[in-house]
Amino acid sequence: MSVGDLLEQPAETSVRNEPVQARSALRLSSLLDAAAHVVDEQGYDRLTTAMVADRAGASIGTVYRYFPDRIAVLEGLGARSVRRLITEVESQLSDSADVAESVDILLAAYVAMYRTEPGFRVLRYSDSADGRPNDHPTSSALVRSLADLAARRGHDLTAADRMFQLEAIVTLCTSLIHRAFAADRGGDERFIAAAATVATESMRTLNSAPDA
Repeated sequence: MSVGDLLEQPAETSVRNEPVQARSALRLSSLLDAAAHVVDEQGYDRLTTAMVADRAGASIGTVYRYFPDRIAVLEGLGARSVRRLITEVESQLSDSADVAESVDILLAAYVAMYRTEPGFRVLRYSDSADGRPNDHPTSSALVRSLADLAARRGHDLTAADRMFQLEAIVTLCTSLIHRAFAADRGGDERFIAAAATVATESMRTLNSAPDA
């Protein structure tokens, strides 16, 4: 079973039904939890697989069973953070929510998770954690998820230009939020407010388009 498959499993998977897979999922979750705390305490650039092993109380071999290097750890932590963010957004969306409301909820959840989710700041770097361009940046993943949620509510965002507009909005706003938390763990409210303003003004164009 791949790391991606394990990340998709809930931590409470029945041990009686899937003992090996459940234990693997729990072990992976423990390693990512350890990595999250190291990122918060030391910064993403100082994280090593040895630190993860030490914090998790695991052997270095256990870490390498799931992650070939520190970059893979950061990518795994980033993927988990995105999934948790989308789950939180979906739980708050009403059945009648439009695209603008979805973006507002996304940004509010983004700020909240920055404050409460250990290691969430890794998303600031996960688009290019090793300095190489990423074909699937965080903003793209968020926009694809928003488009899927919008489609379930009767809003079609599949046109390439509309997807681009939405990704541009999300990229600008999340960049401002990242800046808000760069030097202030509580979040600089000026940048958070600026992100909300950018979202409101930018969404007027997208939300006024047909089927938005």
